[in-house]
Amino acid sequence: MQSRSVSILKCLCYSVVFTLGMAGQSSAMEGKKVTLTGEMIDTWCYVSQIMGSSAVVTGTAHHVCAVWCAAGGIPVGLLNKEDNKVYMVLSFEGDETSVANEKLLNLQSHELTVKGTVFELDGLSYLNVDEVVSDNGIVNLTHEDFGIVPGQAAP
Repeated sequence: MQSRSVSILKCLCYSVVFTLGMAGQSSAMEGKKVTLTGEMIDTWCYVSQIMGSSAVVTGTAHHVCAVWCAAGGIPVGLLNKEDNKVYMVLSFEGDETSVANEKLLNLQSHELTVKGTVFELDGLSYLNVDEVVSDNGIVNLTHEDFGIVPGQAAP
């Protein structure tokens, strides 16, 4: 009888810990509704700086690479104009199956204002874009400073 009581108590404790853990996750996963303005970017080149500094891998100097990276499945991000924070795009206007969709390819390097939901996990910021409020096109003309193919990107 004693061992059965201990087993039941252990199960109850595990159940409480699991439930509390899930409750903490669900509240974190509710997200925060936001409106953000920023440039759609290639997250691989921006974060790794493999092609140069963050100034080089944004705007017109990096546009073609951003399109190809997005087409290849590299996650697309929104570089927030207000605080230079990168938000990795998880879904875009209801398309949750792939962020490498044609609509996103056509928006690379564009400055957008979007409404959506932000999720924070392990120091990273994720964004579900519900609606594009405005599309200002490509406004960051970095090719004037870095050329069409920046020197850092030359083989």
